[in-house]
Amino acid sequence: MSGADPRVRAVLKLAPVIPVYTPESVDEAVQVAQALFNGGLPVIEVTLRTAVAMDAIQAMVEAVPDAVVGAGTVLTAAQMEKVKAVGGRFAVAPGATERLYAAARDTDLPFLPGVATSSELMLGLEQGLDTFKFFPAVQAGGIGMLQAWNGPFGDVRFCPTGGISAQTARDFLHLPNVLCVGGSWLTTRALLQAKDWAGIEGLARASAALVG
Repeated sequence: MSGADPRVRAVLKLAPVIPVYTPESVDEAVQVAQALFNGGLPVIEVTLRTAVAMDAIQAMVEAVPDAVVGAGTVLTAAQMEKVKAVGGRFAVAPGATERLYAAARDTDLPFLPGVATSSELMLGLEQGLDTFKFFPAVQAGGIGMLQAWNGPFGDVRFCPTGGISAQTARDFLHLPNVLCVGGSWLTTRALLQAKDWAGIEGLARASAALVG
């Protein structure tokens, strides 16, 4: 394969935190997209963990066209194609298979595959990628693992996700091989159930101000 897709890093450089959001309804998703975008976080990862997720992505794209809305928990080629069809701008997976790498190429969708081991990382490099989601970040070795990888994989960049909080995000962002972090602390179930859009926007604003 030719050089790595520059679109992936371009997306990850837009903000220090990518909110990881699991939608319960389309109306909620639109409110969340507006709150996150207004708070300074233009990139939003919508997990495909609920039946409404694809409709939510489409509604968010239409309601907040300047936001960069993508899908997380992409597990199959069919999901990859549907994400592209509803207007998703990128796809994120907790891991990756050769079939999923091929689907990303076929759909021409910027793809951020998850890696947790050096072998998975090397498979991704063989597929022509140079930017990965480190998942589950804390459980898979956290900051120590990323520091260790920076030696043999010095040109690779990561978006660690999983177990990261508002309090620990800055520690990850300090690392030279981390472009941004993914986090679900901006859209907790409590905030969503309370319809606390202002609270979500406030968390987004604080996260947008984080720097390494």
